[in-house]
Amino acid sequence: MARTSSDIALKTREADEASVRRKARLDLFKFVPFRLNRLAAEVSSALSIEYQDRHGLDIPAWRVIATLGFRNDACSAQYIAQCTRTHKSTISRAVTTLLNEDLIERVENQADRREFRLQLTTKGRALYEKLFPQLLRREDEILACLSAQERKQLSTLLGKIEQSLDLIQTSKEADAKQAY
Repeated sequence: MARTSSDIALKTREADEASVRRKARLDLFKFVPFRLNRLAAEVSSALSIEYQDRHGLDIPAWRVIATLGFRNDACSAQYIAQCTRTHKSTISRAVTTLLNEDLIERVENQADRREFRLQLTTKGRALYEKLFPQLLRREDEILACLSAQERKQLSTLLGKIEQSLDLIQTSKEADAKQAY
């Protein structure tokens, strides 16, 4: 079978691309997903000092409390898992712990009696009200290396990325869709 010039050109291009792939390496320190993941892990760790060391809450438990704390009404564990991008089994374990510690409670879903929703107890609300100013202060410390203008730019840029990924960006939007 005779090879055409387009077959030869395709084989040559494929060989060239394979050669480049063998020589090139992905520089993780310039790869945005790696950088965002690393930053998220470090910031989460820095914030966890406020609730882990002082109140014995792990990161998933804090995520449950934080999600319930910013909402005006009860929500499902599935909503929390979607909102925080945390695996549902991890959220389920945190919910069990928080229920046992009387920080959250189950309430019946009026629309679907087979489902229960979660809300903060009085004790849980008091903990949330105590923690969130500390976390906002810690956030300010982390962002102190940025000017006010740079903070605005960072927020705008993150919003653009979130929008491009079709992520819900506001509590109002999340409440309207009843999902994250």
